[in-house]
Amino acid sequence: MSSTPTDQQKQSSQDDKVSALSFRLGAWGAAVPLLFFVIWAISTSVIGLSSEIGLVMGALFGITLGLFFCTSKWEEYAKGLFEGLTQPVGVVAIVAWFYAGMFAQVLQVGGLVEGLVWLGAISDMTGGWFVALTFILAAIFSTAVGTGYGTTVAFCTLMYPAGVAVGSDPVMLFAAILSGAIFGDNLAPVSDTTIVSATTQDADVPGVVRSRFKYSIMAAIPAVILYVLFGGGGDSNAADPAALSAMIESTEPLGLVMLAPFALVLILALSGQHLITSLTWGILASVPTIAIIGTGSLSDIIAFDADSDTVITGALVNGVQGYVTMSILILLIVAAAYLMKLGGTMEMITGKLMTWIGKSVKRAETSIWGIVALLNSAITINTAAEIAAAPFVRELGTRYHIHRYRRANMLDAVTSALGYIFPWGAPVLLGWSTITGMQGTYDWLPAVAPTQVFPFVFQGWFLALIMLFAALTSWGLTFEDADGNELRHSPAR
Repeated sequence: MSSTPTDQQKQSSQDDKVSALSFRLGAWGAAVPLLFFVIWAISTSVIGLSSEIGLVMGALFGITLGLFFCTSKWEEYAKGLFEGLTQPVGVVAIVAWFYAGMFAQVLQVGGLVEGLVWLGAISDMTGGWFVALTFILAAIFSTAVGTGYGTTVAFCTLMYPAGVAVGSDPVMLFAAILSGAIFGDNLAPVSDTTIVSATTQDADVPGVVRSRFKYSIMAAIPAVILYVLFGGGGDSNAADPAALSAMIESTEPLGLVMLAPFALVLILALSGQHLITSLTWGILASVPTIAIIGTGSLSDIIAFDADSDTVITGALVNGVQGYVTMSILILLIVAAAYLMKLGGTMEMITGKLMTWIGKSVKRAETSIWGIVALLNSAITINTAAEIAAAPFVRELGTRYHIHRYRRANMLDAVTSALGYIFPWGAPVLLGWSTITGMQGTYDWLPAVAPTQVFPFVFQGWFLALIMLFAALTSWGLTFEDADGNELRHSPAR
């Protein structure tokens, strides 16, 4: 039987694929693009010049440098690069980010932040109780909108001044905001780290979220207790009563209605609907809700403005724009990781680790925890660190048949936890910058240095330690067979 044109095209496409590349320094030479990116990320972080576009340039410089280490034809290197850029893992994450970003921005237009602040204000809680409430509200908000960075900015702007005014300890209050951001960044179905951890491990988002809830809540319970116990002790007399009153009056209880679209997305996602389907229904439900309750207008969601640089403006546009640079970055890092695969770096590193690991799955998981922790301590933007660590997690995890949910949870929990702890981390610096800027509005507002807050980000420390305990003891560990079926015991290797 003769082949059809379609079959011939498919065969030709397979023949054109690059199967391997050779580099100076052997397998280590293939690691130059990604290694340069990591060094660039660390260096720019240390000198305080880290940014998303800066990381993109670091990735581009690394990939370009890799050309000079490649001893194969440069044409083959370029083909391998473009094959890496087209890997489904990057594209899936990008599309999911765009939809998640649009949904998050629409919820903010609907006044969800103001609604949560209003809820905190009428509760009449003070001191440590207000700190604990702030943690809980930040956790709910970050789970709803899926952005830890956005939660940090919103709550440092609104809840931090209110908490200081009612006698909360400023350091504990800032730490509680960061802890709440961690909770949602780790657990939210629409979080960028959740999406990356799931897609890079070939896992579905709803299943991943269901499987990681136990880890998140185990860290949250003691965190709440500690914030209640140690969150008081601030100077409530430092505030201007008129400023506090004006702050509370600016909140809007109707914004709490926006929890309904969030609940819809959560229910659809956890019931097995595709994330894009769930988010689409969430956006469609949010628009008429905003119009009915009157917290925003259609022009706030999308509008055409000839005087604007983008011509089209609104929440939907902001949601996409917020992830454009990170989308470019994930494609470049996925491509750099693919070059490592073609150059044999993955095989070489995994082989060396397996020499130490042997047949011990506990050592394999401890190695995964260590790799993720190391990259997150070095790269200040947690999503970028997660993307860089993902190929190693996938390679080691599949070698030892560790279930994809477990791999995704180990990757995401450690990333979300450590990304908000270190004083040089982007979200910590973002919160500190926001609080410092608020001093122009409230001259009585104390600032908290990043070096003061990091020991008290309890959600992060507990979550990281819980995952280390899980790795060392195999608590919660499951395996999978060749078809992806979940198993209690490892299949024979």
